[in-house]
Amino acid sequence: MSGETLEAIGIHEILAALPHRYPFLMVDRIIEIRGDESGIGIKNVTANEPHFVGHFPNNPVMPGVLVLEGMAQTAGALCIRSLPGDLSPPLVYFLTIDKAKFRKPVLPGDVLEYHLTRLKRRKHMWWFRGEAKVRGEIVAEAQLGAMIAKE
Repeated sequence: MSGETLEAIGIHEILAALPHRYPFLMVDRIIEIRGDESGIGIKNVTANEPHFVGHFPNNPVMPGVLVLEGMAQTAGALCIRSLPGDLSPPLVYFLTIDKAKFRKPVLPGDVLEYHLTRLKRRKHMWWFRGEAKVRGEIVAEAQLGAMIAKE
């Protein structure tokens, strides 16, 4: 063990950092936070989420773009938490989505983990590598870029 302390935040801290709300909030908690270097977002996928009504009837599959959105929200929360001070949370916007791949469907009952690792940071811009996993298997992956904006 390195003696490094890893942080975790729950839904209240996520709601304080991000502007997203139901039904578009795609992360329930974030664990193993290492500043803005890395963290793991957790999403408990339930059958009563609104997108399952139409995607797809009798065969519910979480839309891939919402898996990417969950990765982005996890990255955004890591970025905002790394900023100094106790100011009102700024907005975080997607810059890029690159090399996105979808490997397996995400189904109701799955616990979806968004593993984010910072690739690069320049001023108020970050680039992350994300892997979405269910039961340790990669279901999706992408490289994401984000920037902090002043409204």
